[in-house]
Amino acid sequence: MNSTAIKLVAGIALLFVFGCQRHITLFDGTNLDNWERTDFAGKGDVRIDENGSLVLEMGAELSGVHWKGKTELPKINYEVTLQAKRTMGSDFFCGLTFPFKESHATLILGGWGGSLIGISSLDDFDASENETGDAYVFEDKKWYDVRLRVTEEKLQVWLDDKMVIDTDVEGRKVSMRFGEIEMSVPFGICTYATTGVIRDIKIKKL
Repeated sequence: MNSTAIKLVAGIALLFVFGCQRHITLFDGTNLDNWERTDFAGKGDVRIDENGSLVLEMGAELSGVHWKGKTELPKINYEVTLQAKRTMGSDFFCGLTFPFKESHATLILGGWGGSLIGISSLDDFDASENETGDAYVFEDKKWYDVRLRVTEEKLQVWLDDKMVIDTDVEGRKVSMRFGEIEMSVPFGICTYATTGVIRDIKIKKL
């Protein structure tokens, strides 16, 4: 192999390493050391199943976990990816609370009877009241690939590589819906009277 080829291979290897380093695995299926069970009233059980997935069991209302790890998570210009499915219930199986600058918001998947998607809150309107709200037919016990992108200008969401939310947020108020879900900050996942299963939670800076 000549010197040019060696340099090319080395460069590709470095790009691969740096690319991998941009991803932070937040849940790898082995433990919840970096997470805390959120003390919602009427919460269901939280456990890791035999497949290494995070199970948020159906409670009276909210059940979930939030981040307590020492790793400082980005507040802007990042992407979160995970896989999620609903196994029981008819409300949201993934309420993903995430940072936006010095505030937070929540991506809702499967709310209001099982089909609402959206972000709570924008300009004090929750997911059922702002332009991100839409209907999406979720099948029980089916894994969905979820990707959330947070930038200064936009909040964008993909389900199975299909963009389902693309909203401008520059100059707008992005905040949490009032209530117990505020306990999910700075980064958390919860369900509402529903059993949700989550795996492969990762975050990367853009």
